[in-house]
Amino acid sequence: MKRTIRTALLTAGALIAALGIPSTAARADAAAPRIDLRVLVVSDGGPATEAIAAELDTAGTPYTEIDLTRSDRPVIDADYLADTVDGRERAKFQAVVLPNDNPFPANSAEMAALVAYERAYDVPQVDAYTYARPEAGLQYPVHGGYSGSVDGVQAEVTDAGRAGPFGYLDGPVPFEDNSPTVGESYAYLSTPVAGADFTPYVQAPIPGTTKRGSLVGEYRHDGRRELVVTFVYNRHQQQFRLLARGIVQWMTGGVHLGSSRNYFAVHVDDVLAADDRWNSELNCTPGDVDCTDPDAVPDPIRMTPADVDRAVAWQREHGFTLDLAYNGAGSVDHREDGDGTDPLADRFLAERDEFRWINHTYTHAFLGCEQDTTVVPWRCATHADGSTKWVSRNDISDEIALNRVWGQTSGLPLDNGELVTGEHSGLRVLPQQPTDNPHLAPALADNGVTWLASDNSREPDQRRVAPATTVPRYPMNIFYNAGRAAEQVDEYNWIYTSRAQGGSGICEDNPATTTCLPAPLDTATGYAEHIVPLERRIALGHVLANDPKPHFIHQSNLAEDRIAYPVLDGVLDGYAALFAENTPVVNLRMKDIGVELQRRAAWRAAVRDGQVTAHRIGGTVTVEGPDGVAVPATMPEGTTRSGSVFGGAYAGGRSGWTPPTSAPLVLALPPSAVPAPATGADGSAPATAPAPKARVPEGVAEPVSPGTNG
Repeated sequence: MKRTIRTALLTAGALIAALGIPSTAARADAAAPRIDLRVLVVSDGGPATEAIAAELDTAGTPYTEIDLTRSDRPVIDADYLADTVDGRERAKFQAVVLPNDNPFPANSAEMAALVAYERAYDVPQVDAYTYARPEAGLQYPVHGGYSGSVDGVQAEVTDAGRAGPFGYLDGPVPFEDNSPTVGESYAYLSTPVAGADFTPYVQAPIPGTTKRGSLVGEYRHDGRRELVVTFVYNRHQQQFRLLARGIVQWMTGGVHLGSSRNYFAVHVDDVLAADDRWNSELNCTPGDVDCTDPDAVPDPIRMTPADVDRAVAWQREHGFTLDLAYNGAGSVDHREDGDGTDPLADRFLAERDEFRWINHTYTHAFLGCEQDTTVVPWRCATHADGSTKWVSRNDISDEIALNRVWGQTSGLPLDNGELVTGEHSGLRVLPQQPTDNPHLAPALADNGVTWLASDNSREPDQRRVAPATTVPRYPMNIFYNAGRAAEQVDEYNWIYTSRAQGGSGICEDNPATTTCLPAPLDTATGYAEHIVPLERRIALGHVLANDPKPHFIHQSNLAEDRIAYPVLDGVLDGYAALFAENTPVVNLRMKDIGVELQRRAAWRAAVRDGQVTAHRIGGTVTVEGPDGVAVPATMPEGTTRSGSVFGGAYAGGRSGWTPPTSAPLVLALPPSAVPAPATGADGSAPATAPAPKARVPEGVAEPVSPGTNG
């Protein structure tokens, strides 16, 4: 054993010499090295490294990925990791992510190169998912620890974690348990080796004992720092989503390109109009184009003044603002068909400043092709020559302009650049209408529309529609034609059960559907017990994924049983229980979401095309990118730009977009953000033995469907 250790030390020393790096003491007064703001991700194809790479990608943080399973991959050696630029030493990566603490064969020159590099430049290493063993600072699990499922376990951030990289969390880190029949999480729980400089950041109870074992912790040894993660995860699981920000914070010291927020916005469509009700006997919605029974009579659902009061109170309770997409004709028709009054509109207008408002067209007309409803499903009507009959430019423009004028006359605080068309019509819809209505773009230009809502389930990417850019919205599975919980469950059963069970059979025709049911839900309990938890989990997943896209429901869901609130409460109350006050939900209006998505697309393209360079020298960060592209960055508190405070406060740091400029972006870090070199507790040599293969359960390798009830 002594011979092995000495060999490892000589190898590391030789590599430091090969890198041309003087010892820490020798270079104490020399110029600081240049550290490029880029992460090296070494992957073995497993879900853990893929999850970290996805987190970096979503935030806009540059990284280079090496796939160990590829024979044509680059070799990790001294030249790959470091060089000299303009006479200054350059470390090409600010952090290293490995699939485990040592994924290479025994006595690997590549692992030795990484060890030497990390020691020389104080570059931290993340062990994405590793076995608990002394080489990682932990006891083997057989020595009073645990190896096995942690489905449904409540982990906790330690005091050190909250004081360090996980300070944006309140403490609880619940592990998902979405299916009683599928293993979704696996972990090695253990305690630090005696004498090891190991600090647990996230712990969970060790079954059968009174002790807690580490799930995430920092191991300092041999002049290196490792973040040791001993549970497996995929990019979608809540436990990873909660900890992902802290993993990136730890590996970068809070200094990196890209930024991340937790966003939530909810659009309420059809406000002032009425939504037709689902008919449980016909299994369709009278009044809808696909409900053709001649005896079917529409049964409208419309909010009341009391529902407005509830919405106002709910917003104030949660510090959250709903976006109301309104149809002015709904109020005009109500007055004309009744006694000339509309108490609902009067109440909304009295509380107009409590909400944000979006033009949803005057009558909610379908603005694509003219619909031929003589067949089910409908089809586009055609001229004699077979060409498509389109709704005209004038008709589209009138729908937009009349609703805008109604809103302005009523004193609504509008942004005229925002528009939601009825059913996202005018945009292509498959299979009937594979292209946009050619008259849509000119009508948008006529009315100054710059942001147009689209359905994320159809078109998840932004695109241009002449003067406008789309803002994809997530449809929540709370149906527009349901005001009562029992109606919602009845329709849900119809859609998502088999034909043999009285359902539509959609799951038989499309097995990829994720919300399929093994059996119909109880109409009395199914909403609270199945649909609410599922929709809450899906929406909260979007919130935790740095995803600003809005969700949309309908005014019917705020009426009668007010079925939207249990889901919205679940998202916001669940969030509040997990996050510290320094990490609030960001609630943007539609145009700001559009700008955020647009900036991200431009930034990702610049990074992908190699147009961005960024580095840190001591306490100065310099970023260069193409003209016209705003730069997202995350920095510690106290960071300044040209003497002014940089960015906005979020999650314990500063982050935000800098305006595009032709000059390099230069940021000054606070003295506390300049790290001291790592020191080891025992001076031991790096391990040369590869890490044992850790178990990956089925529910991580193939994520459990969000539709599975647990």
